[in-house]
Amino acid sequence: MSSNDHKDIDEVTGTDTTGHDWDGIKELNNPLPRWWLWSFYITIVWGIAYTIAYPAWPLVSSATAGMLGYSTRAEVAQEIARFEDANAEISAQLASADLNTLLENETLARFATSAGGAVFRNNCSQCHGSGAAGFTGYPNLLDDDWLWGGDFENIEYTIRHGIRNEEDWDARYSEMTAYDEIFTNEEVDAAVHYVRQISGQEHDATLAEAGTELFMDNCAACHGDNGMGNRDLGAPNLTDAIWLYGGDMESLEETVRYARFGVMPPWGSRLTEAEVKAVTAYVHQLGGGE
Repeated sequence: MSSNDHKDIDEVTGTDTTGHDWDGIKELNNPLPRWWLWSFYITIVWGIAYTIAYPAWPLVSSATAGMLGYSTRAEVAQEIARFEDANAEISAQLASADLNTLLENETLARFATSAGGAVFRNNCSQCHGSGAAGFTGYPNLLDDDWLWGGDFENIEYTIRHGIRNEEDWDARYSEMTAYDEIFTNEEVDAAVHYVRQISGQEHDATLAEAGTELFMDNCAACHGDNGMGNRDLGAPNLTDAIWLYGGDMESLEETVRYARFGVMPPWGSRLTEAEVKAVTAYVHQLGGGE
């Protein structure tokens, strides 16, 4: 008996098929092209050689190093070191510069804002946004409404020491009283409507009038008799349209009842002196710096 008796031979080509049938279409059992087979064999050899020569196989806490000792991390570190060496002189100038006179040196000011932009994107944009416009609870750095001041000195201090953190003893600190257990529900409503009144928003006049005395007795010490805030205490201006947590009824009620306590980490210990001054210059020139 011929071996072909057990094969399915295609009548047109005379070639046996694989036996697979898709809606009447059969696959011919032709040998793979030699160029394809050799390419496949070469990729196998290449893959084995690569895993021996270069980092490849993941381990518990690292990976195989490879016989060549190549490291992309080391390569990046070398590139960073190369640029740091190239900028060492101007970085030293920036580290010792007086920010108040920085703009008088055009080259140094340009370097500071460029370097500061990189520092901001790496460390600050996660909270303040890539464009520095902020989010709910994270200040917009583009406007001229500053809780702690927007000149060079105050911006640098805030960056260096942070706000209400437990890492830096010189961090800016203020704490709003939570009135949930101090005010009645009616008094909370009255305080909210008073704030809505002084900020030029829709409000209930009767409730706002009742909230006047509450504000003067409990809130004016920080926010001022006119509600325009106090930068020494980080107390926001309540008379404008800029709200860190929202100026709608629901947001204001939550603020009055439970207070707010935003935290910013200190960057003085994480950044170099030149980087602190660079990001200060960058934030200052965004549009809201004073």
